[in-house]
Amino acid sequence: MKKISIIIPVFNVEPYIRRCLDSVVHQTFRNLEIICVNDGSTDLSGVICDEYARIDARVAVIHQANAGVAAALNAGLDKATGVYIGIVDPDDWVEPNFYELMYDAIEYNDVDFVCSGWRKEFDYGGIDVDNKIKLNSPILNRNQALTMTFIRDMYPAFGAYYWNKLFRADRFMGSSGLRFREDIRVGNDVLLFTEYLLHSKQAYYMELPLYHYYQREQSLFHSKDIEQRRGSLIAYAQIIELLKENGIPTDIIIWVKRFYVYHASLLAEIAIETNDGKNLENMQQEIKRYLNDYMDTNRDYPERIARLNRLLMSEL
Repeated sequence: MKKISIIIPVFNVEPYIRRCLDSVVHQTFRNLEIICVNDGSTDLSGVICDEYARIDARVAVIHQANAGVAAALNAGLDKATGVYIGIVDPDDWVEPNFYELMYDAIEYNDVDFVCSGWRKEFDYGGIDVDNKIKLNSPILNRNQALTMTFIRDMYPAFGAYYWNKLFRADRFMGSSGLRFREDIRVGNDVLLFTEYLLHSKQAYYMELPLYHYYQREQSLFHSKDIEQRRGSLIAYAQIIELLKENGIPTDIIIWVKRFYVYHASLLAEIAIETNDGKNLENMQQEIKRYLNDYMDTNRDYPERIARLNRLLMSEL
């Protein structure tokens, strides 16, 4: 069997990292390279990773100064020697047969990547995340995969996430290999996945909820730092241009524009909460950039349109 390299970016996850590592080292698929990148943790996360490396020769640990999750993932990609790449967030966990099933799917169907279903976990329990539209076939062409990525109301289980996917490592190799953009803190995952999709012809989707995504309030996505969160607009603006350059139909691009407006609206809300009038005005202008596209794709959600109108009329 070919090797799978699993990259785990680690930063201050002492309460969760054992659960994550236990789920990975006990996979039924054994030919694994498990790369933990300790991104300057100030708790015992790095020590715990070293402990697992002493016990299991498949585990390797990189210790680096804190540079952000994108830099940690890139360090893992630089070290990876597997034919396939998987990424697990350090507070999440996977089913014991996750990588066995993903490996079988990518090998048997000869696709560019495989995506599994997932389960959203909270401290009080969890829920399976299901698509609202059932697929006629698990094999997707590029435009079908792009559609499922960005029409998240209909296909929430697919997403632009890296953690419920298995990728081909050759797309990340060499001087022109794909890498996470390190100068933006939010949105680099969506950008890289879009770039990967544009280099793909086919994907395979498994409905089984094999990945457990743990929702933490302390995650970067919940940050109130506008400058950190502004990266999402940079990422989506670049995605829109990439899709145009690659001749992707406008009926797909319009959904990316909706995401642009959505993230601008989140930043507008933060500006209101923090009494930041300048950034509120800036975000109102960003909302207007693709306002008509947002309205067109939210006709069935009047509450979203009402919320956006309130933000546009807000003053500080």
